[in-house]
Amino acid sequence: MKEEHEEAVDASGNTIQLCENYTVSLDELWLVIQQEAQQIYDREHRLQPLIKGVILNSKCLGQALSARLSRKLAREDMGRDEVESLLREVFREHPSLVRSAAEDIEAIHFRDPACESPIEPLLFFKGFAAISTYRISHQLWKNGRHELAYYFQSLASEVFGVDIHPAARIGCGILLDHATSFVVGETAVIEDSVSILHEVTLGGTGKETGARHPIVRSGVLIGAGAKILGRVEIGEGAKIGAGSVVLSDVEAHTTVAGVPAEVVCRTEGESPATQMDQGLV
Repeated sequence: MKEEHEEAVDASGNTIQLCENYTVSLDELWLVIQQEAQQIYDREHRLQPLIKGVILNSKCLGQALSARLSRKLAREDMGRDEVESLLREVFREHPSLVRSAAEDIEAIHFRDPACESPIEPLLFFKGFAAISTYRISHQLWKNGRHELAYYFQSLASEVFGVDIHPAARIGCGILLDHATSFVVGETAVIEDSVSILHEVTLGGTGKETGARHPIVRSGVLIGAGAKILGRVEIGEGAKIGAGSVVLSDVEAHTTVAGVPAEVVCRTEGESPATQMDQGLV
C-alpha cells in the first residue's frame, strides 16, 4: 500500500522514494502487542500502570505510541495530556506515520537479536522512540509549524541523546540501534530499510548552504561511530565500518572502512542492513 510517501530527485537526477511500500499488517501487529501486554500485566504487577496506560487502554498502535511518547516527552512547558493530545491529532491526520512506526518495529524485531518481541521497542527501546519523535517533528515541519518541530527535535535530543533535524528525510523500516549520539543534518536523506548503530553522524563539512548532507540508499548498514560528511551518496546495500570517516561517494554493495574510508571489499548479500553482519570481509 502506498500512502503519503515522499518522492524527490537528488542532484544527479536519481529518484529518492521514502516509505513507498508498507508490508506490515497493523491489525496483526497490534493484536500481538495487546496479547503480550496482557501477559506482562498479569505477571509483573509493578509495570501494570505502564502497560494499562500505554497499551491496554489504547484502541490502536497510534494511540499507544502517543501515550508512550507523551510519558517520555512531557515537560513543564507542555504537560503529558497536551503532548498526547497533539500526537494523537498528528497520527490521526497522517496515518502513514503509524504505518512507518509499524515497519520500524518489525525491522527492529527481525534484525536485533536482543529484541525478543514487538512490544519491546514500543515500551523500552529509545532508538525507536527517537525515530518516532523525529517522524512527528518532520510532519510538523512539512505542515509549516517549524517552531513546534524544533521543540520536539530539542526534546528528542535531551531525552534520547539523538539529534535529527526535522527537515531531514528518513524512510521506514529503520533500525536505530542503541541510538546514543546519532546526529542527522537538515538536508540528509535516509531511504527505507537502513540499519544504523550509535554515535553515527550524517553531517556537513562547513558553512555551505543548500544540499550539504549525505544520501543513504536502502539496505545500507552503518557501523558504530561512523561519520559521513558532505553531500556524498552511500549506494544501495553498502556497508560502512565502525569508526570510519566517509568523505566521498560509496558505490552500491561495497564495504568501506578507515579514516578516511577506503574500499575493503564487495558486500555479500543484497541488504547488509537486514543481515547485520558488521564484519569487513
